[in-house]
Amino acid sequence: MEAHDEELTVDQLAAEVGMTVRNVRAYAGRGLIPPPRLVGRTGYYGHDHVARLKLVQELLSKGYTLAAVERMMGELPDGAMALGVFETLVNPWTPSEPEILDEFQLAERAGVPHDPAVITRLVELGIAERQDDGRLRIPNPDLLRTGLEVIKLGVPMQAIFEMLPKLFAQADAVAKTYVELFRGTVWREFSDAGLPAEGWPEIQRTLENIIPLAGQALVAAFREAMAREIEIVAYEELGLDPKALPSTG
Repeated sequence: MEAHDEELTVDQLAAEVGMTVRNVRAYAGRGLIPPPRLVGRTGYYGHDHVARLKLVQELLSKGYTLAAVERMMGELPDGAMALGVFETLVNPWTPSEPEILDEFQLAERAGVPHDPAVITRLVELGIAERQDDGRLRIPNPDLLRTGLEVIKLGVPMQAIFEMLPKLFAQADAVAKTYVELFRGTVWREFSDAGLPAEGWPEIQRTLENIIPLAGQALVAAFREAMAREIEIVAYEELGLDPKALPSTG
């Protein structure tokens, strides 16, 4: 921070992050934020304190225990850029905001009768999450929307349920490939250099861009693979020569 007049007292800090002063002091006591700059008996807090407390709130809202948050935060280097990188990691890129529906709204959207067993299966697969008020939180509406469109094409719901775990496993494998690529190249070089402060902005830019770029590459590769599989199935099921089919590229 460049000027002391940008600093906050503990009351101002609590108001800034939407916490009570008691919670701020409790988190400080657990080492989740560094000590303030003291002037007499008054402590002054800066941008790093704000960033750390907001990250603590984010992690707790995701279901991490306070002990787990304490462990993760204890391993973080100081500095707003390091916190920004970590926040990028714990807030994965998603194309849309979660939706809240009740069970009957979901059934209506799918164009099928309400069936508690179907809702239970959606929860088991992670497509939906039950809330305390009985409604359903949909973490990834795009995934649900795609599944509903497939159902409307005539594919049985049970077949989709059987397919989804395979799809998730393949998505996990692709994600791991890209993460290991980043870890073994950009991050390894940065780590070997001693995590220099001036390198954090580039690390964050890389993390923010790698997911959409990976998605574009995956879609391009998938289109080619899908075209090949359609030709193979057409040949097997209809006895057609794939070379005689119209181009799917």
